[in-house]
Amino acid sequence: MSAASTTAVARPLTERSAVELAAAIRSGELRARDVVEAHIEVIERSNADLNAVVATRFDAARAEADAADRRVAETDDPGRLPPLLGVPCTIKESFAVAGMPNSAGFHHRREHVPTQSATAVERLIDAGAIPLGVTNVSELTLWIEATNRIYGRTNNAYDRRRTAGGSSGGEGSAVGAGFAPIGLGTDFGGSIRIPAFFNGVFGHKPSGRLVPHTGHFPAPTGEVGQGMLGVGPLARRAEDLWPVIVAIAGPDGVDTSVEALELGDPDAVSIEGLEVAISDDSTIWPVSLELRNARVHAARALAERGARVRRVSLRALRRAMEPFLDAARQSGSIAELLTEEGYEFPSLRRLAFDAVRRQGVHTPALVISQLAEKLSERLPERLQRRAAAATRALEAEVAEAIGDGVLLHPPFARVAPRHGATTGRPWILGPMAVFNLLGLPVTEVPLGLNQRGLPLGVQVAAAHGADHRSVAVALELERAFGGWVPPRAG
Repeated sequence: MSAASTTAVARPLTERSAVELAAAIRSGELRARDVVEAHIEVIERSNADLNAVVATRFDAARAEADAADRRVAETDDPGRLPPLLGVPCTIKESFAVAGMPNSAGFHHRREHVPTQSATAVERLIDAGAIPLGVTNVSELTLWIEATNRIYGRTNNAYDRRRTAGGSSGGEGSAVGAGFAPIGLGTDFGGSIRIPAFFNGVFGHKPSGRLVPHTGHFPAPTGEVGQGMLGVGPLARRAEDLWPVIVAIAGPDGVDTSVEALELGDPDAVSIEGLEVAISDDSTIWPVSLELRNARVHAARALAERGARVRRVSLRALRRAMEPFLDAARQSGSIAELLTEEGYEFPSLRRLAFDAVRRQGVHTPALVISQLAEKLSERLPERLQRRAAAATRALEAEVAEAIGDGVLLHPPFARVAPRHGATTGRPWILGPMAVFNLLGLPVTEVPLGLNQRGLPLGVQVAAAHGADHRSVAVALELERAFGGWVPPRAG
């Protein structure tokens, strides 16, 4: 990736990219300890309002920063140091991080503390990153609002009255608020990209089967689910996406679903001549004018750099939720998973009664998920066949639209909604979930703020294995629109 931009030199430490910070640490311009302390200070100042970071490891992070500074002082060749040495990060709580809670917001696991980190976490640490803490999730990572009965609710980095998204909502809020330049999340139906969009940062769901799920709870079961869950980065600067993807990608010998894909290079992608498709007629829920306009402006910026922009009708995407929900059904049973954990769900009647009265240890989103699972068990075979046929039609239509270029697609129908406004509305996942179903790489790109100070954005999708292409477009759009905008204090 490109070196730190000279225009960013004057930015505060907590607004710089991970690439910039790492380069400055390796050169001796900055101390890792100072970088870590600066981000800890932001967390201590703002986390009480956001509830994004739910458990911290500040003392360990300080010690690791000191060790990084010693490595820099003792090396004869800074170029051989890890690429992210000394850079702070945050990690979604559903990943195992040695010595940290790993409940996935599920009350039965509230005391669970792993002794070994997940593969993706360990790889990020091996690349030199320093975890500051773990961030909030929806219960069992099953919905797009980060709330549960252990940690409570996470607020949006730009408006405390609004959701931070989910299930990686704590990560979106943390990175959006400047708590860390990079974070690690998972995405089964938009769970990286929705929080990235709502909190004005970059997020990347990688190609299916690119990054191991080892050490993540809950883990998908079955071939379908393993291809749908993506492990990837959230970042406040676009240039940080690729170093994290490279660091965490590839088989680990444990997750047998992962493929050894050959990664490209974003720097080798030319915007001039790139085919850019804009999806039309693709959503059930009408997309707001401000988000439609933001996407048009993004396309125009790419056209000014020589991209060949065209509009394509993708009506098949309107039917994406039926095959997505069928695929989710095939990815594993919630009840069976938790039985293996030694937990037996109460009856659905009891769950529903407690949820309505705001009692008990489970959230309404989990109750609805359990009810949907019970109903899906009775899905007629003819509907299963119809869902499979719809998936094949989607694959063909989207593949033709993308070709060797990218697809610009709306991230959501509206900007970040108020708390509680999404529960029980699975159709709102459509613009995001289709890419999980198809296993395609997608980068969520911030496009500035609207008149109310809330983030706008666009999804950039590419063909399977062409993650570098969507990241390259994200880099170009950041140059055109400025990328992440730090939230105003208070």
